[in-house]
Amino acid sequence: MEETAAEPATLTTERLVLRAPRESDIDAVFAACQDPEIQRWTVVPSPYRREDAEYFVRDLAVEGGRTGANRIWCVFERGSGALVGSQALVLRPHDPGSAEIGWWAVKEFRGRGYTTEAARAVSRHGLRELGLRRLEWQAYVGNEGSRAVAEKAGYRFEGTLRSYAEQRGVFHDAWIASLLPADLH
Repeated sequence: MEETAAEPATLTTERLVLRAPRESDIDAVFAACQDPEIQRWTVVPSPYRREDAEYFVRDLAVEGGRTGANRIWCVFERGSGALVGSQALVLRPHDPGSAEIGWWAVKEFRGRGYTTEAARAVSRHGLRELGLRRLEWQAYVGNEGSRAVAEKAGYRFEGTLRSYAEQRGVFHDAWIASLLPADLH
């Protein structure tokens, strides 16, 4: 589980492999992010163009890995090697020792517990290996799927932040939950 200055550690679970995005992932990321639900509930560009997938893999993930400020994993099913989603830990410069966790799931793989399994692995990595003191999950109010994942991954709901989360120039109410090292089982 070695982490370099260039990319986050590869994480494995019973059914998944989480690793840094690669050039060969661009087509799968582009296809996944065509899903209107990913565009609705996340900050990915809408419409999502191939150039956006290229930027995600070649620039955002690489620069975030280089600085350690934005660790991004593509999540793959172990058996098939299929992309099932993405996970990220974004450090909060105004709050040292904390990071925000985020994810999206490929439509065809939702409902199998993969996102929860991946979120648990990323959360453990952040709190244990990176020594973070607090992880925060946020989602626009109404994103019940993401909230269910957060709750199953052990995040404790803290409330609703009014007009808080910006998406393409519009501010939305957001739910917030947290996970601390003491919450891990």
